[in-house]
Amino acid sequence: MSLSFKNLSDPGKYPDKIHFVLLLLRVTAGIFMITHGITKVERLMADGPAQFADPLGLGVTTSLILVVFSEVFCSVLLIIGLWTRFAVIPLMITMFVVSFIVHGADPFNKQELPMFYLIVYLCILIAGAGKYSVDNLIFRKKR
Repeated sequence: MSLSFKNLSDPGKYPDKIHFVLLLLRVTAGIFMITHGITKVERLMADGPAQFADPLGLGVTTSLILVVFSEVFCSVLLIIGLWTRFAVIPLMITMFVVSFIVHGADPFNKQELPMFYLIVYLCILIAGAGKYSVDNLIFRKKR
């Protein structure tokens, strides 16, 4: 199997129960993550300098913008199932940084939630969006 945009957009061929599980997983993870992103949008829009971690040395504002992009924009794509495999990559990177850099020295209970999101996003990356997605509508038209 060659790696192509068509293959990355493939929603997968599974039994209907699995398609429903993928829908539930995508929508739930997306909505839950947006709740984290909205608080960061508020920080971004606040007057004065942004208060946020800069774990990669990109600058506080740049780090905050990248996290808002990931947690809000990519989560919306995840919910509707559009470019799903591409959308989970920034989310995975964000959760990796939070787990192993931001909370790297913290106890496991601080790393647990971002690690869980990371595993959920990895599962979605592997499985695809499922047939209840915009990806499926696009992919079916290309066949």
